[in-house]
Amino acid sequence: MLLTTNEDRHHIYTLLQNLPSVLFELLEKPPQLATHYEFSSVEIKELARRIDGVFLPKVEYPEDPIYFVEVQFQDDDNLYWRLITEVFLYLNQYKPDKKWQAVVLWAKRSLDPGIPLTYQSSLAAGQIHVVYLDELTDTLSSIGLGIIQLVVAPEDEAIQTARSLINLVQQADAANSRYLLELVERMLIYKFSTYTRQELEAMFGLTEWQQTRFYQEVKEETKLEAIPRLLKMGLSIEQIAEALELKIEVVQQAIEKQGRKES
Repeated sequence: MLLTTNEDRHHIYTLLQNLPSVLFELLEKPPQLATHYEFSSVEIKELARRIDGVFLPKVEYPEDPIYFVEVQFQDDDNLYWRLITEVFLYLNQYKPDKKWQAVVLWAKRSLDPGIPLTYQSSLAAGQIHVVYLDELTDTLSSIGLGIIQLVVAPEDEAIQTARSLINLVQQADAANSRYLLELVERMLIYKFSTYTRQELEAMFGLTEWQQTRFYQEVKEETKLEAIPRLLKMGLSIEQIAEALELKIEVVQQAIEKQGRKES
């Protein structure tokens, strides 16, 4: 089963939040620069919305630039116009005395409409940095880039990618391997959401699978994402609860939450 575009974007942002060094690998900069930054989402009052991916330099690194990161997995002819508008509104609102760079992570080159001519001439060279995730090379030596490859790969290729990635994680030092393996497992659960835990264990040789709250929370989140689709198919709340093995109250709360988002 392939992920939807919204799920893909979500997982790339999750990766950036949990493994921020991957941004600097994408920019071909030292991954250690991640220690200079805090990953955040910031509110823009004029638009009543938030920018999801902002790397803000810590106070002890005043010379480092701000990075505004946009992840896109579908056609969007207005992405650059919207992104630069958001950036300048942010700069006007917070007035940081810093340089900045916008980083756009496209799933593939064919989705990119190109930077508008207006911005090509008005922004400093390289101020918008574009990366095509399906064209990344040398992902076999980087856990972060390997996870991105897992997210963007079709399912038949993703299986081998996941096996190679797990082997790479298991070779990491003991202090990081458990954390990194949990991050990979999170992606596997979403990528192969139709498989059971036992099937995934067999496919990928995972003998230390997280069977605790993490796994249960992710599985429930996946189920909750299916509720709007089942509603559109005409299923009742009771039928959805039975099909997804959820309590009726949980389904009702999810529907109410979705309604508040759309209103």
